[in-house]
Amino acid sequence: MTIVVTGASGLLGPALVRELRAGGERVVTLVRHAPQGDDESFWDPAKGLIDPGALEGADGVVHLSGAPVAGRRWTEAYKRLLVSSRVDSTRTLVTALGGLSAPPGVLVSASGVDFYGDTGDRVVDEGDGQGRGFMAGLCRQWEDAARAAPAGVRTAQMRTGLVLTGEGGALGPMLPIFRMGLGAPLGSGRHWWSWIALADWVGAVRHILKNPDIEGPVNLTSPTPVTNAEFTRTLGKTLRRPTMPIGVPAFALGLGLGEFAREALLSSHRIMPKKLVDSGYGFAHTRLDQALAAVL
Repeated sequence: MTIVVTGASGLLGPALVRELRAGGERVVTLVRHAPQGDDESFWDPAKGLIDPGALEGADGVVHLSGAPVAGRRWTEAYKRLLVSSRVDSTRTLVTALGGLSAPPGVLVSASGVDFYGDTGDRVVDEGDGQGRGFMAGLCRQWEDAARAAPAGVRTAQMRTGLVLTGEGGALGPMLPIFRMGLGAPLGSGRHWWSWIALADWVGAVRHILKNPDIEGPVNLTSPTPVTNAEFTRTLGKTLRRPTMPIGVPAFALGLGLGEFAREALLSSHRIMPKKLVDSGYGFAHTRLDQALAAVL
């Protein structure tokens, strides 16, 4: 199989590319610099530039491009970038697919569990509708752009939760704090975090690529979400460090990080990966303690 990957230099892309190549697949990455070989092809999604030859005859496309959500306050200008970097890049890709004589059979495009908004204690799966908030609206636009792929191209939208990896991501800013014994729940700690180990995220993407019956939204989360308080305790135990009994006040997080804190850190996502489970995907990690031990 030949798989084209965008966003291959981000947090998740390198691991996916390594595993696909290790499994014998040919991988072509779309890059924004001068290509360094036959396994790279230039594109500039903001300008709508892409070489259709990189896509012609490929078996599948995994689309991961998008500006980072975490790590900075969401100003109005940055929110526009979050949207445009996802929606415009998807439209550029889909437009190119529409002009091919032999388009890929499947487009697997990134999205997030933020689609559901704050679900509180309610358990949700792919059959539930869109929630409220900026990120829910962004995910809707992102997914709609992917669904516009031409007829004959199966599309799947990966609603990914918190990915556990020792290479950064959500754990990146947590680890130094927890290693100093200063880890603490966020707010009340009662909100749910839906997580997935990097190995299972990669495995799930490969499962979607190869399974012709999987399409539409797919939750990429472990079937065992935990509360933020439980996540805090488990991470502390994994690192063999104490954690603080009193949580970081929600108002303080809001003052420091604004809308990002409310929607990403304090929002509750109790998500079930129904489509993955029903299609027979076998998770390597369903216990948080084992997953953290594996990635750290």
